[in-house]
Amino acid sequence: MHISEGILPLTTLAGGYAASTVGVITGLRKIRDEQVIRTAMMSSAFFVASLIHIPLGPTNIHLVLNGFTGLLTGWSCFIAIGIALFLQALLFQFGGITTLGINTLNMALPAIVCFLVFSPFLVNKKIPVVLTGFLSGFLSVFLSSLFLSLSLVTAGNPFIPAATLVFAANIPLMFIDGLITAFALQFIDTVKPEMLIP
Repeated sequence: MHISEGILPLTTLAGGYAASTVGVITGLRKIRDEQVIRTAMMSSAFFVASLIHIPLGPTNIHLVLNGFTGLLTGWSCFIAIGIALFLQALLFQFGGITTLGINTLNMALPAIVCFLVFSPFLVNKKIPVVLTGFLSGFLSVFLSSLFLSLSLVTAGNPFIPAATLVFAANIPLMFIDGLITAFALQFIDTVKPEMLIP
């Protein structure tokens, strides 16, 4: 779910950078020493998960795991996702430097939403961990697809069909990401449950 360079208007690019900068600064202020390794680990997981692209029309679908990243890193997900996207742009030309801000925002904002909504359930266990994981994975990809589509719409009416197709193409991924996040959280809850406490 990378937006390539040369598509979006300057106002969208600038807004993406401004919002992502606020997110990264907030993450840097809130991150604790014991979270640094976890943030680096989740940045690596996010980086690797999105390397395998399956072409589908004008877009590619791939694992995202931003909901999973958000649940385990909290506000530092802006740091983790931003670094991963920067390295992907630099090493593989996925997205680009000018679109780094909006791409980071489209991935990290849903991760924060999932953290704020679902992390309390990981603590109080009012709903099963596996269900929390599925809902987080599903919602994060849903929101990322929606934000990406809305970003494309800012480029003008010619991009509305592409924005619609991008969202539709990611519907199966919402379920796949949800299932993988569910199984990953269940595994962590079994072997190292303290990792699930924000």
